[in-house]
Amino acid sequence: MNFRKATTKDVLAIVEMIADDALGSKRENYTIPLPKTYYDAFERIDSDPNQELTVVESETGQIIGVFQMTFIPYLTYQGGIRAQIEGVRVHKDHRGLGIGKIIFDWAIRRAKGRNAHLLQLTTDKKRPDAIRFYESLGFKATHEGMKMHF
Repeated sequence: MNFRKATTKDVLAIVEMIADDALGSKRENYTIPLPKTYYDAFERIDSDPNQELTVVESETGQIIGVFQMTFIPYLTYQGGIRAQIEGVRVHKDHRGLGIGKIIFDWAIRRAKGRNAHLLQLTTDKKRPDAIRFYESLGFKATHEGMKMHF
């Protein structure tokens, strides 16, 4: 497997994976051609040095995984850096093969390499399998997350 920075050419495959589950299918607009909003979002992510959108390629070059890491500088923890991982997806044809664990092993090393003192994530409470997976990796539900949608 190869981990690399996503490019504009990857956006279609990324959105396909994001839209390919019960929750994503309700909120994404995976149509061909993709709406321009996805490419605009990619440009904002790509131009921000604290954002890393990473794809995982198989040995044949197929994109089989994706995730986004955000590095958040802040004043607590003596000016520490917090890493956040979101949008983790594995292509439906490659699930159950341990790729998710490989992604997180890589992401943990990357967060440490950027001197982050923790890696955090959020997941929808409607994803019990994902929650069990994250717990199996050592993540703990230490805080109550809250969101306000607009």
